Amino acid sequence: MENLKYTRFKQRFQNFEKAFIQLKKAVIRADELDELSKEGLIQRFEYTFELSWKTLKDYLEYETEEAILSPRQVIKTAFKLELLDNGEYWLEMLNKRNLMAHTYNEDYFKQVFESIINLYFSQIEKLYEQLKEMSYE
Repeated sequence: MENLKYTRFKQRFQNFEKAFIQLKKAVIRADELDELSKEGLIQRFEYTFELSWKTLKDYLEYETEEAILSPRQVIKTAFKLELLDNGEYWLEMLNKRNLMAHTYNEDYFKQVFESIINLYFSQIEKLYEQLKEMSYE
């Protein structure tokens, strides 16, 4: 069972890595993006965030042998185990991702875009680097 959990983590990490690389490409060019491309960046953030917490969930379940169900529980557990250095930002990302999926407001859209560029991307990048090391152990 342990091998299966590790294999699942590695497979999920590969998908997370692909999404992260695509998000990074967009973030690097953020100053050049038109409105449609900014919407694309936000969508890349949404699915990269989704894969980040699910990859973290798989890793935690492999390491702790406990079933962790919700994204909020994954974030809190990962923060407690010092896999995330800022649990507040991760909970904020979760809330904003959920709101963006259900509402559209131009001012809110701009605020989320700026948050992705200035705060959230660096948090996802730190997690990516940590999980990358763990996936090669």
